[in-house]
Amino acid sequence: MHTALLAAALLVGCLLAVQSSVNLQLNSAVGTPYGASAIQLGVATGLLLVLAAATGVLGTLGRLPDVEPWLLLGGLASPLYITSGILLFPRLGALAAVGLFVTGQMFASLALDLFGLLGIARKDLTVGIALGAVAVLIGIVVIIRGQKASAPAGAPKTSGAGRAAWLGLGILAGAVLPVQGAVNAQLRDRLKEPITVAVISFTVATFTIAVVLLVLYLTRRTSKPKIAPLKRMPWWGWLGGACAAAYVTGTFLLMPSIGAAVTIALTVTGQQLTSALIDHRGLFRLPQRALTKPRVIGLALLIAGSLTIQLA
Repeated sequence: MHTALLAAALLVGCLLAVQSSVNLQLNSAVGTPYGASAIQLGVATGLLLVLAAATGVLGTLGRLPDVEPWLLLGGLASPLYITSGILLFPRLGALAAVGLFVTGQMFASLALDLFGLLGIARKDLTVGIALGAVAVLIGIVVIIRGQKASAPAGAPKTSGAGRAAWLGLGILAGAVLPVQGAVNAQLRDRLKEPITVAVISFTVATFTIAVVLLVLYLTRRTSKPKIAPLKRMPWWGWLGGACAAAYVTGTFLLMPSIGAAVTIALTVTGQQLTSALIDHRGLFRLPQRALTKPRVIGLALLIAGSLTIQLA
């Protein structure tokens, strides 16, 4: 049973990398990353509502008036993460983009642990954690440098300043995930039901990205989402919402059974291995990027550093 739970944690991490990849197909059909994010989050919310209704936990929503308002804001992280994936994957490749996400996740979770923020139990800085952090930094630097050499013809080009901005966006998008997890964990303590927390998180996320889309459209900073091309989208283009819902629900259910540190370590490992495969094979119509020796070394350092930080 324990082995099955460990495998499930690795699987939901794989799904997070698949989510970011297939969302690019949704973006191609809709014509705007914000519209694609809105549709994907809406699909995830719908799936979670069906799951909540089927398991009979929707009644716990009646406890919301007794919850502090800021605990309902965990879902704000999802639109940033999903939209960033749509923007970064074609520019940097799956491995580099996920590497940035993981770097942000690791250092944000370190800050939560070391300073005891948002209800997280304070953890002392150890030699193992410090070495893991250094390995993560070296790993992402090696991957980003190797990414230039493996860039396929026709990949979007960016200037030095523009490239730095994209790299910063990737780290920020990853950093908000542990913060979201910490906030949602406190909400779960109040409501006592993880699926209800997931419903609330995705409802907030869907509403937020819908407002952003409307504002950007009215100010002419993005195009109107297209609906007709969705009919011609491959079936796997709709998997993003299901992957997102499975990831959020899976992590909530796994953490009490195998622990938060093990869950994060395995999901992060799944993310990185899957993104490397997607890049190497050019899956989901993404540009194929060779898995060169420097990128393999960087991937190994990222995984080793992530595991060391979480399990130290």
